[in-house]
Amino acid sequence: MKGAASLERMTLEPDQRISEVVKREQSRLRNFIRRRVPDPRDAEDILQDVFYELVEANRLLMPIEHVTGWLFRVARNRITDLFRKKRPESFSDSAVANEEDDELLQLEDLLPSPDAGPEALYVRNVLLDELELAVDELPQEQREVFVAHELEGRSFKEMAAETGVSVNTLLSRKRYAVLHLRERLQSIYDEFTKA
Repeated sequence: MKGAASLERMTLEPDQRISEVVKREQSRLRNFIRRRVPDPRDAEDILQDVFYELVEANRLLMPIEHVTGWLFRVARNRITDLFRKKRPESFSDSAVANEEDDELLQLEDLLPSPDAGPEALYVRNVLLDELELAVDELPQEQREVFVAHELEGRSFKEMAAETGVSVNTLLSRKRYAVLHLRERLQSIYDEFTKA
């Protein structure tokens, strides 16, 4: 009887330690992940993966000296994995808000038709490639706001509610993104309007 009680206590101790770590670090870790991952569902999945890794490491009796540092390192790795997995959306599949009637236009509708001949196809491909490169050059925060507002049709209020960033800050980020894109794409625009 005494052996069974000590065995039970030995299995409860690691579970208790894990529960304490989860309680202590969950909020900080969630905030850390949410600042780097815009989608709340992805952020929650990463948080759960990190704690799953902790349970697995404990089950396999892996020694972890600094649990907090280890948790944040695992979180960084999961965030990196997420961004490697997610393929960037192709701009030709994106929608742009039409200011006249709030209907979403497909970017496809604004580009030359691929069926209009080799010259139109060339222009189309150059425009899409340059647009993708220009957007990729933006700082991450500006890129996220620009893509969310212009291509996904999301409102600034909606983004502010999701991210906790003020509407004015989001507007400012988009403004800087638009200024960069205008400057970056001006030469392409000039080249095609002269032709």
